[in-house]
Amino acid sequence: MSRLTITIDDNLHRALKETAARQGRSIASIIEESLRLRGIRDQASARALVEKARERASLDEAEALKLAVDETRTTRGQ
Repeated sequence: MSRLTITIDDNLHRALKETAARQGRSIASIIEESLRLRGIRDQASARALVEKARERASLDEAEALKLAVDETRTTRGQ
């Protein structure tokens, strides 16, 4: 597992610590969950998403990739 150092607003850090304590979870697990909810995936997961989209819609690779990118952006609100 990798380590990461980030700088965040003090109030957000406090809220994150309080949430972790209240939920009985680690800060890392909350951050990982948040990243996944934002659509952040490793390359293998992204490729699997493209393959799933291609199989469901009978799309070629370029069409499936465009669909996956569009869906990800929609989910992220971009």
